[in-house]
Amino acid sequence: MSTARTSARQLGVALRAVAILTLALGLVYPLVVTGMGQAVANHQANGSPVTVDGTTVGSELIGQSFTDKNGAALPQWFQSRPSAAGDGYDGGASSGSNLGPTNPDLAALIEERRTAVADLEGVNPDEVPADALTASSSGLDPHISPEYARLQADRVAAERGLEAGEVRALVEAAVEEPAAGVVGGSRVNVLKLNISLSELDT
Repeated sequence: MSTARTSARQLGVALRAVAILTLALGLVYPLVVTGMGQAVANHQANGSPVTVDGTTVGSELIGQSFTDKNGAALPQWFQSRPSAAGDGYDGGASSGSNLGPTNPDLAALIEERRTAVADLEGVNPDEVPADALTASSSGLDPHISPEYARLQADRVAAERGLEAGEVRALVEAAVEEPAAGVVGGSRVNVLKLNISLSELDT
């Protein structure tokens, strides 16, 4: 009898503990953290959206393709680096290609991209930077190197009938320096650059 009462008491304590912890960690804690995020870093907590005239056109954190329905580069826009995430920059399928550096398929793909970029930009294949040839490990990188952005400036200017120097200045203004001066490398957010370009073109 005593053993049964002890077991029942222990079961009751365990059930109350589960209920309290479920309430605290499953409801209260998430609500507090979400509220703090909205109050302190609303922009980041909501996915760092990029808006134009009040309409969300993308995120600072996820790249986009500036291509036609067949995947061909639209020459009037700066191009992003390749993406292996789903059909390209698919946030639900974040992934690299998982092809190793000695994989012949990767080597062939790099050469194919090198030729395509060189033809698009009218440059020697040796001038094509690495980030124009390879996808990032997430497949979602919204940035390209300043070198790749500079390579594209003359083509974009010609396609839009703009002064090349004006577009080059736009690229330089879009260069983001490493965080705290040491973390990461210099980079250019392609979506932001293309938005600036469209504003320049109006």
